[in-house]
Amino acid sequence: MNILYYYGGSGSGTQWLLIIASVVLMMVVQGVLQRNYKKYSTMRNHRGISGFEVARRILDSNGLTNVQIFEGQGQLSDYFDPTKNIIKLSPEVYSGRSIASLAIAAHEVGHAIQYATKYPVIALRNKILPLAISASNLAWVVIFAGLFLTTASNTILYIGIGMLVVVAAFQLITLPLEFNASSRALANLESGNYLDYDELPKAKRVLNSAAMTYVAALITTVIEIIRVVLISRSRD
Repeated sequence: MNILYYYGGSGSGTQWLLIIASVVLMMVVQGVLQRNYKKYSTMRNHRGISGFEVARRILDSNGLTNVQIFEGQGQLSDYFDPTKNIIKLSPEVYSGRSIASLAIAAHEVGHAIQYATKYPVIALRNKILPLAISASNLAWVVIFAGLFLTTASNTILYIGIGMLVVVAAFQLITLPLEFNASSRALANLESGNYLDYDELPKAKRVLNSAAMTYVAALITTVIEIIRVVLISRSRD
């Protein structure tokens, strides 16, 4: 059995267009993120404070003195871990004194504030998280099994499609969390006078381009769902 026949190699122009669209989308979004990060990571903020300092100050001003901040590894590897109540900032953000460093650090603090204030979307996201992890790990195993097997193969494909739908649902739920964390970040940076009026739009560009990676991931998953649906229909 030729896997290319089922996975876009049978001359299906639609499937190949979907593949190309997905790849181009991710390349463009990642390119914009890297370009904005590189641009604004070289612009020193007017107060000359580091990502660690602004994160610590915003946390403390919101009563989150129990949240610890550590330096992590890798570029753009920043995250908030609610299970350990810690924020890990990449070296460039932790020690950096650029507009980008402050924007990213404040964004992670935004997530910490979300958990502290019990932002409603978090509860829904946490409920679907275990299922989404399992679906993400198994979806393509199931789909490829459906492509190779002849008995009840379409049924297996539909199970795989269902798993991708779960992943897409999780990605959709994640979007308001990311945009809200960015909104909180900008509000705190402005109210604390950590960035000047002309610096805030630059910080917003960094955060918006980062948020668009989540949008692109969701669109890519939806495209994959459509492709597998087309495959299953072509076999009926």
